[in-house]
Amino acid sequence: MDIMIFVVSMAALIYGADHIIEQSEKIALHFDISPFVIGATLIALGTSLPEMAVSMSASYKGSGDIAVANVIGSTIFNISLVLGAVFLIAKKIQPERDLFAKDSSWSLFPILIFLLMGMDGQLSRLDGFLFLIIMGAYLLFLVQSDQMEEIDEDLAKEKFGWGKSLTLLLLGFVFVVGGADFAIGSAGNIARDFGISEWIIGLFLVAFGTSLPELVVSVKAALNNNADMAIGAIIGSNVANFTMVLGLSSLINPLTVDLNGNFFDIMAALIVSVMLVFITANKLYNKSAGLVMMSVLVLVISNSF
Repeated sequence: MDIMIFVVSMAALIYGADHIIEQSEKIALHFDISPFVIGATLIALGTSLPEMAVSMSASYKGSGDIAVANVIGSTIFNISLVLGAVFLIAKKIQPERDLFAKDSSWSLFPILIFLLMGMDGQLSRLDGFLFLIIMGAYLLFLVQSDQMEEIDEDLAKEKFGWGKSLTLLLLGFVFVVGGADFAIGSAGNIARDFGISEWIIGLFLVAFGTSLPELVVSVKAALNNNADMAIGAIIGSNVANFTMVLGLSSLINPLTVDLNGNFFDIMAALIVSVMLVFITANKLYNKSAGLVMMSVLVLVISNSF
């Protein structure tokens, strides 16, 4: 029963997140806020809304392991599974933007800060505040570097109505908050029923669920020959996961970080982040790189189970 509740709650969480992002865009466009600003803020933050909801709920309920493991697992899944799939599916990837010089370091920098902050065994509220400052710096970077996601043209042409938008926005928040709450409760029960640690549940079950939106969007982009957009989206998602998600979660309750006990998984997240930097530096956007990424995911799963 708990497994069914978890699946339904994750579906509700993702469904609600989609509504929040879409209606936020509509309201911003209604007030003539530029597509550039919308792309650099709402969409950039929206990609990590499921992770943020789950981790904040976990932190509030005292399940700090799930909150941290969700971010570590999402980083591993986003790079090894999502980008691995993109590289395997896409026919040709030739980003016009220099992803190495302008973006990939942002994917590595937050996890290095996380390792330094976690050396004392926890992420304090001060650490959380510093993470949010880093997120602010990243958003400023996006604005100054003209980096943004594209706004859906059909969405911009749709007739705006306050009643419909506010109703769907409220519905989205209900689904996100409710979905996150039930997801954490059922995940904890699954961990206890099967004798599995909350870290493993967060690392795989929760992290995979919260990474599904990125997987679906990125695979679709690859099939439409827009794979380079997927790379930028994953970088932005990983930055937001470490800075905004962990930042807000540790502000609610300080989070325990067991660097020694979870050394392999945390190092795996660091390694795939370094791999992303190496790939963008050498422009290795090919199927071989995709297979290597997938291999890392297999190793992480094998080590854990």
